[in-house]
Amino acid sequence: MIFNKFKDKHIVLASSSPRRQELFKKLGIDFSIKIKEIEENYPLNLKEEEITNYLAILKAEAFEGEINKNEFVVTSDTIVWYKNSALEKPKNKKQAIEMLQKLSGTHHKVITSVCIKSTEVQKVFFDTTIVYFKQLTSDEISYYVEKYKPFDKAGAYGIQEWIGFIGVTKIEGSYFNVMGLPVHKLYEELLKI
Repeated sequence: MIFNKFKDKHIVLASSSPRRQELFKKLGIDFSIKIKEIEENYPLNLKEEEITNYLAILKAEAFEGEINKNEFVVTSDTIVWYKNSALEKPKNKKQAIEMLQKLSGTHHKVITSVCIKSTEVQKVFFDTTIVYFKQLTSDEISYYVEKYKPFDKAGAYGIQEWIGFIGVTKIEGSYFNVMGLPVHKLYEELLKI
């Protein structure tokens, strides 16, 4: 089996995201979930993948001193980068509607960083996908926000939900990266480690 080399290693996914957990399961790796609450603050001078790299490392550092020699901790962070600023998770309905109005009829980057940490190694990598939206109507935006409540999603949308079906016209890069985990890169990096 491909992952035989992990039979003596334990992988911890440090994410409460149901999308990341689902994607991890589909990779076929045994893992457990441990979550630590941290303040996701970063220096304001950071841009694009500097932000997600910083936050993925910050999340991994929360496990410092708790990792045993047979463990790998995997952390991740995703942002939507639009017009030189980060669109993070909306705090309320109004913010979600405003974010989708900004993204409507244009394109943006989705950047996800992953940190793999053990007692011996710390590896950080990222992936970028460009997502194009059609011109969304105010009814479409309101319906989506009301029905799907995308308050746990960067940029106020999930590509795998209704808004992705009717609104996304094209992507350049990994679909799964937009869901929050560049599984193709994670697979390669785990094999290297």
